[in-house]
Amino acid sequence: MKQTFQATRSVLSLALALGFSSSLMAAESGFFEDASATLQARNYYFSRDFSDIVGANQQSKAEEWAQGFILNVKSGYTQGPIGVGVDVIGLLGIKLDSSPDRVNTGLLPVQSDGRAADEYSRLEGALKLRYSRTEVRVGELQPNLPVLAFSDIRLLPPSYQGASISSAEINGLTLQGGHLNSTSLRNEAGDEKMQAMLGHVPQRQVSSDGFNFAGGEYAFNDKRTSVSAWYGQLEDIYNQRFLGLKHSEPFGDWTLGANLGYFDSREDGKKLLGNIDNQAFFSLLSAKRGGHTFYVGYQGMYGDSAFPRVFANISPLGNEVPTYEFAFTDERSWQARYDYDFAALGLPGLTSTVRYITGNNVDTGKGFEGKDRERDLDIGYVVQNGTLKGLGMRVRNVMARSNYRSDIDENRLILSYTWTLL
Repeated sequence: MKQTFQATRSVLSLALALGFSSSLMAAESGFFEDASATLQARNYYFSRDFSDIVGANQQSKAEEWAQGFILNVKSGYTQGPIGVGVDVIGLLGIKLDSSPDRVNTGLLPVQSDGRAADEYSRLEGALKLRYSRTEVRVGELQPNLPVLAFSDIRLLPPSYQGASISSAEINGLTLQGGHLNSTSLRNEAGDEKMQAMLGHVPQRQVSSDGFNFAGGEYAFNDKRTSVSAWYGQLEDIYNQRFLGLKHSEPFGDWTLGANLGYFDSREDGKKLLGNIDNQAFFSLLSAKRGGHTFYVGYQGMYGDSAFPRVFANISPLGNEVPTYEFAFTDERSWQARYDYDFAALGLPGLTSTVRYITGNNVDTGKGFEGKDRERDLDIGYVVQNGTLKGLGMRVRNVMARSNYRSDIDENRLILSYTWTLL
């Protein structure tokens, strides 16, 4: 089995790396003293009912229940001009309920017989080197960038394999760059080449073994304002530029906020997906007072293509949510959102979000204008004291409707608890 071989290889390589590092650095005072370790248990129920199905996949429901464990071990750094450290991530997913007619939730891998695997696991590590305020990392990475957002929205998080460098030598300025050569998807144990999505459509017919990124963010005005510029390249498929602005402004009892971004994407190298032409603009404005936060957002797709991103990630587009993306060719969309933190009523730990997004002007390529809309309701609670202190619960209910893609009714129930081991 490929997963078994991958797990064995990972354990052996990690054991060798840790053994070498420990013997080399046992006498150093920062490596162990500054270490931390956490174990998160995540119980995840996911259900999507499809109606008015559009596309070749006629599966009417995706519904699974699984238990996940996420181990994160982070060492400190050895002393000296160049500090050396090791980070380890261990992932385990266990099937609790599934059947061949309800797979493809993104929680569990699907085997060749059409059934979900009973379990899947992964154990990997990264070597990190630090000089002053500059860090180099090699191995298992989880970058979170505008051109490659970290999307931990299922049972287990995805990761990438490669090398990165980040530097904060200048106050307020953070620079990053790197090269990734493979990915471990959120519901897979092994390494795979990277694929792309255009809008909401996975492009499984082609793959790339290289994603390059570079960019930075500069924060000023007492860190209330930041500007950023990024470049991302999925080799031979697409390249992408991003400019962003974030600002927060106190105004009496209110705090006003703005998050603006612009993407420009083109085909790259061998053009494995043909010509790509997309420009995307988003704006998300907010107003916060006490426990209330109000949002309004606009997002527009321009050019001849849908928005490209690495499969199966979300993006930082202002109107993209985990069900619909509102990022298909020529789409224009508006969002209204309201968050409430019940700590303002003396109920700390309880939060809620209700959101409505509507989109139109979609170029479906079928001779009619595409339209879609989505309503989300999220309620979360973290136990504040007692035996179950720290236990998190989240409920998500979604209604999504479209005239060019499948309608979705979705429910999620997520329970999580994190133990601090070190």
